[in-house]
Amino acid sequence: MTTTTDNKALIITRVFDLPVNKVWDAFTKPEECKKWWGPKGYTCPSASIDLKVGGKYLHCMRSPEGVDMWSTGTYKEIIPQKKLVCTDSFSDEKGNIIPAADLNMPGNWPLELLVTLTFEEVNGKTKMTLDHKGLPPEILEDCEKGWQQCFDKLEENIK
Repeated sequence: MTTTTDNKALIITRVFDLPVNKVWDAFTKPEECKKWWGPKGYTCPSASIDLKVGGKYLHCMRSPEGVDMWSTGTYKEIIPQKKLVCTDSFSDEKGNIIPAADLNMPGNWPLELLVTLTFEEVNGKTKMTLDHKGLPPEILEDCEKGWQQCFDKLEENIK
């Protein structure tokens, strides 16, 4: 597992002891996504995915205190089991994009960020790289921690 950050980008490379199709499904099938989306202690009560270029996703992560945070995005590139590129934005429960400031998030967030995921099979395991662009520098460490906790849950809950 490696993590690097540069100005407004977070890059995480992680090897999962799962075949590529399982990791791909974790990101592209709502019922699989609900098993791991959100950091430790969070649940995902709602996930919808329209997996096509121009299609949208809408996910909810619920905090241990019961606070819902919604995110949405549009798929820009899909190469099955190889690459997934989508936008990433905070939203309301209907998928309308909202500013991060509405959620009291620190930093100067753009309305839309870009997430690129690549998947590579290595000896029956999956090497996945996440590139999350547009993050404010002051939130990079928290975002890295949140993604790593999500990926820990993916490893624990996807079989």
